[in-house]
Amino acid sequence: MNTKRLRTIIPLAVIGVIGVGFATHVGVGTLSAIGWQDISLLCPLGALATMIATKTLLPRAVVSVVIALALILLFARAFCGWVCPVNLIGEGVDAARRRLGIKVPERTVPRRAKIGVAVAVVLLSALVGFPVFELISPIGAVNKGLVFGGLAGAGTLLAIVIAELLVSRRLWCRALCPLGGTFQVLGRAGQVNVAIDHEACIHCDKCTHVCLADPVILAPALAGEDAIVRAGDCMACGACVDACPTSALHFRLGRKICIIMF
Repeated sequence: MNTKRLRTIIPLAVIGVIGVGFATHVGVGTLSAIGWQDISLLCPLGALATMIATKTLLPRAVVSVVIALALILLFARAFCGWVCPVNLIGEGVDAARRRLGIKVPERTVPRRAKIGVAVAVVLLSALVGFPVFELISPIGAVNKGLVFGGLAGAGTLLAIVIAELLVSRRLWCRALCPLGGTFQVLGRAGQVNVAIDHEACIHCDKCTHVCLADPVILAPALAGEDAIVRAGDCMACGACVDACPTSALHFRLGRKICIIMF
């Protein structure tokens, strides 16, 4: 199964649905997430920050959080790998970097930093009385650009592209995105996982070279210490599954109790 084509088609389709929805005045979510009317199914952080900022329990926001939580507990961080337009941009930047021969570090900021960023976003929203992430959300920037014009929110996207092209691979997604940090914490309980057949693994490291989240999350499984990629960081994108020459990696539903790696 070649997942890369699907990882391109799906986010473009989501952006298209939101764009058409706003153009035709049909409620299909918000400018930051798909959904129905004011229920943004894929933005639990935005819904939570809004309620905290306004100090109001909003029924639609509660529904958003509950539905998103259910999806995360099932699919873990799959939103980041399959739906988020920033991941699509990141794959484009990866391709551009390879063609230009630009080499950057695999990581410059710890991947757990985005959990702290998520906490900071919620606390700051409570302090200023406004969901601050919506000001810089790159997901919202893409959708605003489509709906209101190509330059709307361009600053956020430009900063991400420059950082990923010249500073570090997947800096935003791996280490800074607060929504990713939220998914990382909750995703460690996700039921869709990448599993490994230790007998089939030849330790070629092709999976680590293509991992979109962070190659370090594959280490316990590759070392024979676990049967699945257990870290909440895993996007379940399937890049490692596609790259494995012996089909040692595959998707699996469910996880056994084990020491949890964030």
